[in-house]
Amino acid sequence: MNKRMRRAAFAFCATAMTVSLAACGSAKESGGNGDSGKTTTHKGDDITVGLLLPENQTARYEKFDKPIIEKQIKDLTNGKGKVDYLNAKQDATLQSQQIDTMITKKVDVLILDAVDYKAVAQGVKKAKEAGIPVVAYDRLAEGPISAYTSFDNVEVGKTQGEALLKALGGKAKSGKIVMMNGSVTDPNAAQFKKGAHDVLDGKVNVGKEYDTKEWKPENANANMEGAISALGKDKIIGVYSANDGMAGGVITALKGAGLKKLPPVTGQDAELAGVQRIVTGEQYMSVFKSYPQEAETVAKMAVSIAKTGKVDSSLGTTTVDSGTEKGIPSVIVPVVSLTKDNIKDTVIKQGYYTVNEICTAKYKAACDKLGLS
Repeated sequence: MNKRMRRAAFAFCATAMTVSLAACGSAKESGGNGDSGKTTTHKGDDITVGLLLPENQTARYEKFDKPIIEKQIKDLTNGKGKVDYLNAKQDATLQSQQIDTMITKKVDVLILDAVDYKAVAQGVKKAKEAGIPVVAYDRLAEGPISAYTSFDNVEVGKTQGEALLKALGGKAKSGKIVMMNGSVTDPNAAQFKKGAHDVLDGKVNVGKEYDTKEWKPENANANMEGAISALGKDKIIGVYSANDGMAGGVITALKGAGLKKLPPVTGQDAELAGVQRIVTGEQYMSVFKSYPQEAETVAKMAVSIAKTGKVDSSLGTTTVDSGTEKGIPSVIVPVVSLTKDNIKDTVIKQGYYTVNEICTAKYKAACDKLGLS
């Protein structure tokens, strides 16, 4: 982990006192509630961890998740542990083949961030039958998962919905909002949607709602163009966008329709482009999530399971149920609503981005108004 990521992880762990995760401490090997399916439950530091990430369009995976997981596993194994990494590039069929590859290579444990949480169930089953426990990362895959870590996804949707209501104020029912949800193949998207609806239903008028194929900005852009055509650009008072990438596509469509004053648009992931749009006022908010903390937690889970056959008891602070399994040991990481008012206290303070990275020449004037430069 580079110095910036170390600062981000340390700062978040120091401030996230409302949730006791023990993710910032050193891992114990006393065992937990997870049954990994391993016949041999004791290994040394010389382990191989398979890492399967879902796509590379979202900046977080290559910028945070992969390098932090690799660094943490190296640290937890005295430099002896190895990571075998593959990226599915949003292709569920390819990811199933990658699971088979990891089984063939006989990795000791597999960290899996699923493209399609249902499509991987058979691969997860095959891995367990081969004696390879699978830790679900960020998205709760189906099949015999041994452990899981992610954010409170329903809370993410609620956070987005609450922010949109705040932005709309007394005009919440003066027009229509558009809901740009994520992909139906991602279980998190359904939870984001649920959280948003829990907050928004009855308080706004939803003019159009979409489940956006593969989370792609270009698909969100096409959906938004359809919504503008159907509803009329002047009737749209706000947009719920489930992440920053899609928010970019939405905003491009709104600007392309000739809107001089953009309605509030939500997002998620605190991507650099999203933060810069928040600085300029084009995007109202994003959801800041500590990827360093999530990545370090999954690494500790994986190493613990590989070494002991069980989840580290200091990490398995709660349990979740998937569509096929009950009582999966899990760690849930908290989230923060990111607006122009707390950029300094979130992404800058916690080392995600420097002021210079955010406030390039294009954004300097807007940054000056916010006191960022």
